[in-house]
Amino acid sequence: MLQVTNVGLRFGDKELFKDVNLKFTKGNCYGIIGANGAGKSTFLKILAGDIEANTGSVSITEKERMSVLRQDHFKYDDYSVMDTVLMGHQPLWENMKERERLYSKPEMTEEDGNKAADLELKFAEMNGWEAESDAAQLLQNLGIKENLHQKQMAELANNEKVRVMLAKALFGHPENLLLDEPTNDLDLDTVEWLEDYLSEIDERQTVLVVSHDRHFLDSVSTQTIDIDFGKVTVFSGNYSFWYMSSQLALRQAQNQRMKAEEKKKQLEEFIRRFSANVAKSKQTTSRKKMLEKLNVEEIRPSSRKYPGIIFQMEREPGNQILEVEGLKATDNDGNVLFDNVSFNIEKGQKVVFLSRNPKAMTALFEIVNGNKEADAGTFKWGITITTAYLPLDNTEYFQSDMNLVDWLSQYGPGNEVQMKAYLGRMLFSGEEVMKKVNVLSGGEKMRCMIARMQLRNANCLILDTPTNHLDLESIQAFNNNLTSFKGNIIFSSHDHEFIETVADRIIELTPNGIIDKLMSYDEYIHDEQIKELKAKLYAE
Repeated sequence: MLQVTNVGLRFGDKELFKDVNLKFTKGNCYGIIGANGAGKSTFLKILAGDIEANTGSVSITEKERMSVLRQDHFKYDDYSVMDTVLMGHQPLWENMKERERLYSKPEMTEEDGNKAADLELKFAEMNGWEAESDAAQLLQNLGIKENLHQKQMAELANNEKVRVMLAKALFGHPENLLLDEPTNDLDLDTVEWLEDYLSEIDERQTVLVVSHDRHFLDSVSTQTIDIDFGKVTVFSGNYSFWYMSSQLALRQAQNQRMKAEEKKKQLEEFIRRFSANVAKSKQTTSRKKMLEKLNVEEIRPSSRKYPGIIFQMEREPGNQILEVEGLKATDNDGNVLFDNVSFNIEKGQKVVFLSRNPKAMTALFEIVNGNKEADAGTFKWGITITTAYLPLDNTEYFQSDMNLVDWLSQYGPGNEVQMKAYLGRMLFSGEEVMKKVNVLSGGEKMRCMIARMQLRNANCLILDTPTNHLDLESIQAFNNNLTSFKGNIIFSSHDHEFIETVADRIIELTPNGIIDKLMSYDEYIHDEQIKELKAKLYAE
């Protein structure tokens, strides 16, 4: 069992954690949530022993293994892919190396023979004979093909190294597994496999996951750890349960006239409806664990602050939105990103663009925004259309020493008070609005860019991977507003929940044409005919 006792951590004057006491029970997957800078990754590092807490202790049952997904991609460059994965089970790896050393001796002593016998017994107990085949299967499941298994790690691309490091963390079914953003650089199929894998952990395992992917958290978590202003709290249920129940509790708290018994009845009804929906999930084992622990007494209002993301249209759009005919784009090396792209976007549609190559969506958005020339084809916006663009790379916007108020004032009408109000909505308060824009974090820059977009009052939003660098609160607020936005949206995203709840049309860009469907994202990714069509269009 993994246990945290009276843990506290301070960086200078900032107290990150104080008197944290937690017991992590077997058979559960804990999803860790919290605003950017709240200390989610730091908390995992304390558990892993990478950071020493100022007070308290972390303990683990003797002989239990702890496995951690680390981002040290270059550490294993001198090893093969297979050996790197096998090192994930350190006792097994040490056993294998010692056996190799003994058996490589020209002559073995009686002592060596006895030691080898002990090692063989322990090797068998650790399922050593199946180790390489198990590791190979893990690698295959994570998209690392067999021809790469004996290559040196140094020969792999960075996105391949990420997958190998994940295989290393998962290998050997460790009793305690710590994963920090495990879905980074994974494609949809691999994420789905990982969801299934983690939702079926056995009763001797405990998993802790930090992720900004709400769909992933919902799929794997049976418990939620909320890190909020130095306080660490455990709730039964996944992220969606935590979010919806905390919002319901907040509305109840604001309703002074509602009686206590009415509140309890309302909360119980919420749990009943939520449980009924969850029971339909494909990951039945972990879902049952979650349902068993849902408790009305745990439901409390959250103190978390959500940015006020509100897009309003100054002008109602006409019937002609965007017409594209025969567009083609290549990258800097001359590789075709997409070709023969033709579509017509209709009023009110919210279209997600997909591709196996993310450069394809960025190229399309840059073309229709007039920032890049197409290799072929044309596009035409309707005369009533006004656009607001959120680019993937916002670096050029922040190469200045202006403060936030002056920076925002460049992009729309209004006095200083109005600009401060916009920034306040995006959670910049007090003296923060006087910060220089060139020192902002990635998340702060994104919130500034969203504020800039709001000033446009556009009727068509163009969003290139909008959830990058945002915390869960900002993603949730962004998501909620886009679902109710009356204008057009064209966007790309790797956030499953974001796509599923916002998009009503899907266009996939390939080097050999497009797939264009009016259907939900979940339907699209599981449709067998579409899978066959994709295989043809991406074929070289």
